[in-house]
Amino acid sequence: MSELENNRPIRVSVVDDDPMICQAMGLILNDYSEGRITVVSTSVDGREAVERAEQEHPDVVLMDIAMPGIDGIETTQRLRALRPAPHVLVLTSLSPADTVERAVEAGAEGFVSKTDAPDEIIRRVIGVCKGAPQFNSASQRQLIGGLSRQRPQSRRDEARALLDTLPAREREAVILAAEGYTNAEIAQRMFISERTAKAHLSSAADKLCIGRVQMARLVERADLPEQR
Repeated sequence: MSELENNRPIRVSVVDDDPMICQAMGLILNDYSEGRITVVSTSVDGREAVERAEQEHPDVVLMDIAMPGIDGIETTQRLRALRPAPHVLVLTSLSPADTVERAVEAGAEGFVSKTDAPDEIIRRVIGVCKGAPQFNSASQRQLIGGLSRQRPQSRRDEARALLDTLPAREREAVILAAEGYTNAEIAQRMFISERTAKAHLSSAADKLCIGRVQMARLVERADLPEQR
């Protein structure tokens, strides 16, 4: 699929609703790549891009995000569903908060800034054909930031799921223990004997394979809504 596999130029399609961007990218890739890359087509909307890709089978598509009609995210999904599927590099000058995550989920393998130097754009096109994801520093920071934001929620959901595996009365006892109540106080609040309260906690600890301190941390991580 790349120049390394069949000794031919990498075939690129440029998709942007601004014809001037399409022209500029075409000049950069055709004139600065020393024959390693050739632009086979340019498109100004997503529907046209998919139709041309079905006919021309480009190796790489440089894809704008903000376009009328079918945006770059949906177009990327459609392109990646083709057989053979082209590599997709998102072509952008702006990065909305969730652009990187959405693009990656759609199948994009990297980002190219419209303001990158010609050598950088060419390097990314060649690199993605070699199987190397092409994320510039800005997109890397955004992707890592998104993962960091997701992690606390994921840990919270995992903790809640673990607590939900317990029978209702054991779960209640564990939550009260995490709030600092003694076995006697737990028994009083749950209208059970202290012995039963202790049994609930012991049974929960066995099911979760953790001790009382770890159960308290589990409840803390679950960040349960306040009971009214």
